[in-house]
Amino acid sequence: MAERNYSVDLVKTIAIVCVIIIHTCSPGYTVFASFDWNAALFWGALARPAVPLFLMCSGALLLSPQKELGLKKLFFHSMLRLVLALFFWAAFYAVYHLYMEGTFTTVALVRSIKDIILFRHEFHLYYLHIILLVYLFLPVTRLLIRNANREQLNYIIAVWCALGILYPTVRTFWPFRLLGGIPAQWAMNMTYAAIGYGILGYYLQKYPLSPRTSVILWSAGFALTWGGSWWNSMEQEQFYQQFLQGMSPGVAMMAAGAYGVCLSHAPHTERIRAVCRYISRGSFCVYLVHVLFYYMVLNRVTQLPCLLSIPLFSFLILALSLAVYAVLSRIPVVRRWLI
Repeated sequence: MAERNYSVDLVKTIAIVCVIIIHTCSPGYTVFASFDWNAALFWGALARPAVPLFLMCSGALLLSPQKELGLKKLFFHSMLRLVLALFFWAAFYAVYHLYMEGTFTTVALVRSIKDIILFRHEFHLYYLHIILLVYLFLPVTRLLIRNANREQLNYIIAVWCALGILYPTVRTFWPFRLLGGIPAQWAMNMTYAAIGYGILGYYLQKYPLSPRTSVILWSAGFALTWGGSWWNSMEQEQFYQQFLQGMSPGVAMMAAGAYGVCLSHAPHTERIRAVCRYISRGSFCVYLVHVLFYYMVLNRVTQLPCLLSIPLFSFLILALSLAVYAVLSRIPVVRRWLI
């Protein structure tokens, strides 16, 4: 059995906390440029590497040439599990909304079934839509990784950074917004660009950044993410979110920096390892169920200053979601296929 990667456990622990923080920030954006809005922007910018970090962990674990992953296992275990979990939880949230809104009618139920079939799912399930495509391309990316040397990997990551990260962000600014024709289509679609984060995760696992470089990269990324969002919001007098997107330069820099820091500061004590291991194992379940608790606290977040309420409610949501995981993980069929 391969030795457990505690650095990846730490990254996944940080990533799931960041996911919850991002969602808990939403009520704070209600009153533009208020103290709560600025506090929500701070926490939201800080947590933005969440999904990129999950994608990087997937790359680090699944793209390694030492990892055995045949097509049968990929399609009939990994992807089947994702599909079953996706549609089960999409149905769960659809029923939840029908119940809470008191619209449990035949017409509403048929409409919900149609939405589920057409992939109109609960907002946070978009990640499963993305990871399904990432998994579909795994045979291709694994072949690429297995045969590429470091120089070629550098080139692949550079092209991804240029067309999947940088260009989609700057093309809304002058002079890039003047471009037309084919050059305007050079940018990678966000879903396909997600594959690049997996390659980056594998690359950093094999060729780690120094701790100093990681900290500088994260700091510069946070400054760009927070500063770009705040400055453009003030200029346009409305919430500008382009710099908060997962495929934006600042977020990519933060994700790479955070990943590098985790690699150089892997948990050493058994207690911390145990905590990170448990949260890491439960992170998929927490991701799936945390929105239920988010809805429960949604109207309470702004009852306290968001600078305090966002982290407080985020860790409450995390604790409740882990409690659900503790229960569901004891049910074999649920543990195997749905969480």
